[in-house]
Parts: sequence; C-alpha cells; structure tokens
Amino acid sequence: MHDTLTEHYRRLLALGADEFPHVAGSLAPHLLRTASLLQQWGNRPALCLAGLYHAVYGTDGIRGSLVALGHRGAIAGIIGSEAESVAYLYGACDRDAFHPRIGTDAPLQFVDRFTLSEYPIQDTALRDFCELTLANELDLVQSSDAFSIKHRGELARLAGQMREFVSANAHDACLSIATPRRNLGPVNRL
Repeated sequence: MHDTLTEHYRRLLALGADEFPHVAGSLAPHLLRTASLLQQWGNRPALCLAGLYHAVYGTDGIRGSLVALGHRGAIAGIIGSEAESVAYLYGACDRDAFHPRIGTDAPLQFVDRFTLSEYPIQDTALRDFCELTLANELDLVQSSDAFSIKHRGELARLAGQMREFVSANAHDACLSIATPRRNLGPVNRL
C-alpha cells in the first residue's frame, strides 16, 4: 500500500498540493501524513487513498481547491470511485452544521456545503467520514503547536463524540494526544 500512496502523492504534487498553503506549511505533507495515519490504524486502501485526497476539492476549513468539482470523474479515475466518494464527502461537509449531529439520537442528515442540501448518510460512509476526520485533526494537532494549543481539547471531544463510529486505534490515538497528562509530582515512598 505504501507504494500506492507514494505514486498517488506524486500526482497530488503535480496538482500543486506542495504549493497550497495549509496550517502547518503546505497542504501536501499534511495529506500524506493523514493517509499514513489511516494506514497505521489498519484501514482499507480506499480509505487511505481518500485520506490522501481528502482536501482535493477544498474543505470547510480550507478555501480554494486543487481540483474543481467538475473533475470528480478524473479524480475517481485516479484513486477509484470508492475513495473519491469519501474524499468528496469529507470536502463537502458543512462542519458547523453536521459535526454536532454525530453521536446524537436524532436521525442523521449529512449537510453538504457544495450542493447546499441535506441527505441521509449511510453507516459505512459515516464511519469512513469519522475515521478520516480524526486522522485529519490528529495530524494537525501533532504538526502545529499553535493548532494544538487551540484545538487539542476539541480533538478529545470529537474523538469521544465519534467513538462508536471509529476504530479503537483512531479513538485511542486521538485521546492519547489530546488529553494532557497530569503531572502528579514525585511519588511518595514509605
């Protein structure tokens, strides 16, 4: 799988991902680290490729895009339809509207910022979306001190909220980074 990520990473560089500004430098390394986290957590190749391409259409947190939505077919031709669908869903998400709905008892309607519509999200798509979301956020916390200071607590909250939809590896990795360890001081030995 690593060779596949490397090959597809080169294609992202050709699209200008290394020149696209991002929280911790350029977008390209963030995309690769996100895909690598997904791979380390044991996810299937299609989800790892979606992680590599998760910002190709832009995201709610990134203005601009590497590729216009009209080129979804070309991206599907590169990474496959399954991975492209996950990448689209991630980029399309209206985070302020959708994230608070995850983990609640209400019927879950995805909020698509591209089409300005809401629609039901299937369980597999929700699981992929949540796993990718945690990989994205964890990489940002690990890669940027400023982002970590501001958003580490939110990562812990999000990991808790998404717990039933993500792998134990994703959940535990996020909590281990996001939950500050308390310094209990020296141990008293009697």
